[in-house]
Amino acid sequence: MSDNDARSAPHASSATPEVMDGIRSLHERIDELHRLLTQRLETEGVEAGSWLHTHAETVYRPAWRRKTEGEVRWPVALVTAVGIALQLAVPERLLIVSPAWVFPAAQGVLLIVLVAVNPHRINRESTFLRWLSLALAAMISLANGYSAALLCIGITRGTMGKDPRQLLVTGAFIWLTNIVVFGLWYWEFDRGGPVARALNLQNRYPDFQFPQMTSPPMMVPPDWEPAFFDYLYLAFTNATAFSPTDVMPLSRWAKLAMTVQSLISIVTVALVVARAVNILPS
Repeated sequence: MSDNDARSAPHASSATPEVMDGIRSLHERIDELHRLLTQRLETEGVEAGSWLHTHAETVYRPAWRRKTEGEVRWPVALVTAVGIALQLAVPERLLIVSPAWVFPAAQGVLLIVLVAVNPHRINRESTFLRWLSLALAAMISLANGYSAALLCIGITRGTMGKDPRQLLVTGAFIWLTNIVVFGLWYWEFDRGGPVARALNLQNRYPDFQFPQMTSPPMMVPPDWEPAFFDYLYLAFTNATAFSPTDVMPLSRWAKLAMTVQSLISIVTVALVVARAVNILPS
């Protein structure tokens, strides 16, 4: 009995001869197509199974859903260095530690260690580097949060803001540092962090939905995946619009973080601008 007869035997009692002929013809065409495809791939030196697996990954799995080589270190290192330097421009009475250079210097040491240990692509699993990176983000957050709180308290009590120019500059530096801080936190925790995203560890659900994730494949580069500048842009738009724009928070912690950032931005901008306008010379 042939393979075609074996496949059609269970239905022989209930199918008409015309239906059986159609089924046999369909099986023959499928077998012929499979044979031709296998021959074509063999002439090109490609094994059929590996070709199908590779093309299935390429077509149906975007870069942000599969293992990649990881993003480069220098963008996040450069922006973090800017966030550290901005603290030096804040008046010393608003700093958490005196003299002014001590806390930024400690942060700079952590940044240098991170870059020295892993200078190229962020794709190495290391508990030490993970905690070091989180500690650096926490130190910048603590310093900037302390300065923002003292600034707001000083404005409301009338002890800050005698010079409108200095007030606006100080408020701008704190506001910009706030963007860097939340850009780091979004980047550090979305889907478990940059290393977890690069290695696709546990295939976690995204915490933020970028437009490229829902756009048609022909509108998105095949190697696109969220990188640090995407999270920095998210922090900037949230600080200026006081709400999500094109990137939507999906998890609860992401919604809470964006809410806190918006509140800090609103209070800082409102108090600084209102006080500066009030003391401008007429």
